[in-house]
Amino acid sequence: MKKYLIQFKPFLIFISTFFAAYILLTMVYKFYLNTFETNDVDGITSVVGKNVLQLMNAFNCDIKIFKSLSDSWLEVWYNKKYVIRIVEGCNAVSVIILFISFVLAFSGKLKTTILFIVFGILFIYILNVVRIALLAVLLFHVPEQQHMLHGVLFPLVIYGAVFILWIIWVNKFSKYAK
Repeated sequence: MKKYLIQFKPFLIFISTFFAAYILLTMVYKFYLNTFETNDVDGITSVVGKNVLQLMNAFNCDIKIFKSLSDSWLEVWYNKKYVIRIVEGCNAVSVIILFISFVLAFSGKLKTTILFIVFGILFIYILNVVRIALLAVLLFHVPEQQHMLHGVLFPLVIYGAVFILWIIWVNKFSKYAK
């Protein structure tokens, strides 16, 4: 048994670090979400909505974003038509938690790890804001493609970007890079 523990030590360290970070960050995030009332929009999702509004206003789009009167989401109105809603799951926090957990599991030097995590969080966040803005415009023009756009294309883009960040991390910066 000891032989196998020694043989698989790097893998076991990776798995235990990944799951420990993932569980801890998820618990912290769930605790944060529990501080909001049932029909309130959490602060992170509200900021995402504001950033989508700012981005689309920068392109002179006819965009309005309102808190739903009856539920915990933001309604996005594009050209005076309700096109999408921004719910808690749209704020990319779960993707960011996954990203951070992986980077920590393949950690490198402390400063490099922290800088890469900060850069990655900013990149994922900005990509997510752009994703929501593009989704609003595209669903206004081709609403029949909702499943393809929301369910396939945009998750592929955001998870694909995270995967590329992971590849860069492992090959360039982690302790396993050489």
